[in-house]
Amino acid sequence: MTDPKPEKVKESVFKEVDFHFKSNNLEHRTKEISSKQLIVRRGQPFSLTVKLTRSFNSTDGPLFLHVSTGAHPSQERGTASFMSIPAGVQISPSAKAVWKAELDSSSSPELGILKLTLTPPADAPVGEFMLVGHYSGEEQLLAMLVVLFNPWCPEDWVYLPDQEERQEYVMNEKGKVFRGSGNYITSMTWDFGQFEEDMVTICMMLLDLNHKHQKDPADDVSARCNPIYVSRVVSAMINSQDDRGVLQGRWVSPYIGGHTPSHWSGSHAILRQWLRNGFHPVKYGQCWVFASVMCSVMRFLGIPCRVVTNYQSAHDVNANLLIDMYHSDYGVREIPSHDSIWNYHVWTEGWMKRPDLSAEGKFDGWQVLDPTPQEKSDGVYCCGPASVKAILSGETHIKYDMPFVFAEVNADCVDWLVKADGTKVKIWSDTGKVGQNISTKSVGSDKRNNITSSYKHEEGSEKERAVFEYAITRDFAPKDRDEENNNDVEEIEGPSEEEEEGVETEEPGENGNETTDVEEETPVTIPPLSIRFEEESEPVNGQDVKVRLLLHSEATVARQLSISISVVAMGYNGKKVGVIQQEMQEKTLLAGKELLIPILVPFSAYSKLMVESDTMKVEAVVTDKKNPDHMCLAEDDIVLKNPPISVEVEAGGRQYRMLNGTVVFTNPVNEILTDCTLTLSGCGLFSDEIIVKMKDIKPKTTVRVKFAFYPYKTGKRTLYVDFDCSLFRDIKKECTVVVAKY
Repeated sequence: MTDPKPEKVKESVFKEVDFHFKSNNLEHRTKEISSKQLIVRRGQPFSLTVKLTRSFNSTDGPLFLHVSTGAHPSQERGTASFMSIPAGVQISPSAKAVWKAELDSSSSPELGILKLTLTPPADAPVGEFMLVGHYSGEEQLLAMLVVLFNPWCPEDWVYLPDQEERQEYVMNEKGKVFRGSGNYITSMTWDFGQFEEDMVTICMMLLDLNHKHQKDPADDVSARCNPIYVSRVVSAMINSQDDRGVLQGRWVSPYIGGHTPSHWSGSHAILRQWLRNGFHPVKYGQCWVFASVMCSVMRFLGIPCRVVTNYQSAHDVNANLLIDMYHSDYGVREIPSHDSIWNYHVWTEGWMKRPDLSAEGKFDGWQVLDPTPQEKSDGVYCCGPASVKAILSGETHIKYDMPFVFAEVNADCVDWLVKADGTKVKIWSDTGKVGQNISTKSVGSDKRNNITSSYKHEEGSEKERAVFEYAITRDFAPKDRDEENNNDVEEIEGPSEEEEEGVETEEPGENGNETTDVEEETPVTIPPLSIRFEEESEPVNGQDVKVRLLLHSEATVARQLSISISVVAMGYNGKKVGVIQQEMQEKTLLAGKELLIPILVPFSAYSKLMVESDTMKVEAVVTDKKNPDHMCLAEDDIVLKNPPISVEVEAGGRQYRMLNGTVVFTNPVNEILTDCTLTLSGCGLFSDEIIVKMKDIKPKTTVRVKFAFYPYKTGKRTLYVDFDCSLFRDIKKECTVVVAKY
């Protein structure tokens, strides 16, 4: 008995596919992301070469192509599209986002070589797509590709006409984040890292894990054609307040199980940790970290994006566009304010059209998007997109979250003094305190670009007041924002105050909201008292801080004054960390003379509290003893300059070749520095953060830490250094490293 002859296996009609990774990704400006994965932008053609095992003859039937995304693809939802070579496939009359396919003239059908040009429409959903071919009764998966938004395509809603702006807001992996306070604007360099290879996996998972996808995946994937929708999803997913988002926020120590927010120097380390930890939130973030991580995701997806800082940023909890701030008289227990003014708050702006608000493009352009969990919107912790043009014109009745964002930059502020008997006396009403020096990085340089005029008209002008009155009369009852306020101060975060060091008078301003137990103001005409702070020298962490309080009056007689001075360690979100020192002084201000009061804040008094703080607030409440209901307030938010640290890297760097560097730091104080760590990072230089634990550093001692690394990307790269210890929190430094091709 002989064995049966084995059946001949039918040879596949599809031989291979050339994805032209290098040329396609170069033309679509995605070559920095990957050289092994096809990543294209919608509205722009790309090429594939399909090689068959035999000649291509249309008499055997056309080559059908089917492209789809998501688990429930549909022509009607724009998540599936059918094409054919030659053309002729039936398309559903209700199909959306229809792809195009053409046979290039350089093809050789007789040899079975088909060079195809495919074009995803400018309104295609972004995400991962499957391309399947059908020919001669056989079906074959041809390609897995990623489709992104296209700011180079005029038909795309994210189209940005200016090439330099596209380079800055989409392609630039390095940015500046402005912090500090209005008087002490500081900046830090941030590594966006949007083109690291695993960003494809990270960003696709971020979209798939959002709560809308879990609820209705077909509708969610279809809606990814819309940058308004996608940016709102990203805003929610950067924080972990009510989903499996990237970052967990925390605004007070201890930061158990994670890093202090100031530890981070870039987004990729955070996003990669989220991926590796099975999409559990990374600990911890605050506003500038949330915003910077969101900027990285948006730039990867192709939505032009920038990080924006608002100084003296209001958090209006009760949505009345007014901020009530309470100050305690000397020896009186502080009354917490539900509203707050942050030294600064950081959010992002995304560039897109807003046809949902106006068909004429009235509200197109930059849109505020804030991923910091502050208040709920549609039941979820997210914010925006809110049109910057609409904020400028006071359109608080349109979506999304306009009253909240408008208040951040233009709420009116009323300061009250709480006296020992519980009564409240209005000290000051200020229509210009909130929303100062709104800043972002300039295009093509690291200079600060003041964009305040795009959010509000000149402070105090008739136009600015008219817009405020218009805004406050709009019907902005919560439509897109959840009515339930989030009053957990540990979960609320916002920008810092920018206190002008100018003159403040004791004359009350416009009436704010009246409250119970408010004393009537005495109708007595009193010459104005001017009060301001001056610093004797630049305030440096590790040294005593010296400030002067200067008072002057035009009165023709001497005035007896009671002066309450307090120095408080503050978080940047307007929350007190602790009182450094307090004093009460009785002084006589002579007629026509200036009174100078020196204030000394020793390093020994502030060192422990300022490790967990962002600013040192010096505050003086001055009361005329003859007319005690007349008083004035002066504040100064001091940002301490950190001691210097330096980093150097040898020249002549080459890809995949070892490079050496050195970090140098000198302990400037007469105390031993403990718990010292040095963190090294930089996309293209380090695949992961390198954290070096150091020995204690003795007083006035200089330490040198040598390190080696292997750069894996070419070009001009930035190396980031972060030094942390018991007395100095996260001192930053960076240097440029030029890497040549191996």
